[in-house]
Amino acid sequence: MDRHNLAEQVILAAVAKGLTISSAESLTAGMVSAALAAVPGASGALQGAVVSYQNRVKSGLLGVDASLLERNGAVDPQVAREMAEGVRRRLEADIAVATTGAAGPEPHGGKPVGTVFVGVATAAGSRAEAFSFAGGRAEIREQATDAALSALLEAVESAAASAD
Repeated sequence: MDRHNLAEQVILAAVAKGLTISSAESLTAGMVSAALAAVPGASGALQGAVVSYQNRVKSGLLGVDASLLERNGAVDPQVAREMAEGVRRRLEADIAVATTGAAGPEPHGGKPVGTVFVGVATAAGSRAEAFSFAGGRAEIREQATDAALSALLEAVESAAASAD
């Protein structure tokens, strides 16, 4: 499924259930929210997004544990979870997604290029999924965006199924 159709499914499902969504993006730097906002009617679900490229934004704005960032670096599954939890809280969204990873061209904090974590937070809790993508910087960012949209769609559909 192409990115536009994926984003459209997220928006349509969220609007149908009255759910709000948000994103916290590091390596994708707004690509997830841009894909969502490109869908007509996105304002019915999309609360907003935070591009948290620097660790001080992750900790200061999103509430990611500064000692976790210092200890593990930004490319970490717990960081992805805390980013999603933080943006969900800050933007008062029902569901949030977050991206963090090493897009290259160099490893980031000892993590190999292509290492990506996608976090999702809902009222029921949060989780993170690990990915290892191949390609150049642009390709890794594109793959991370698609993975985040897929994770968001899964969360929205799960919330919709439990709300019925």
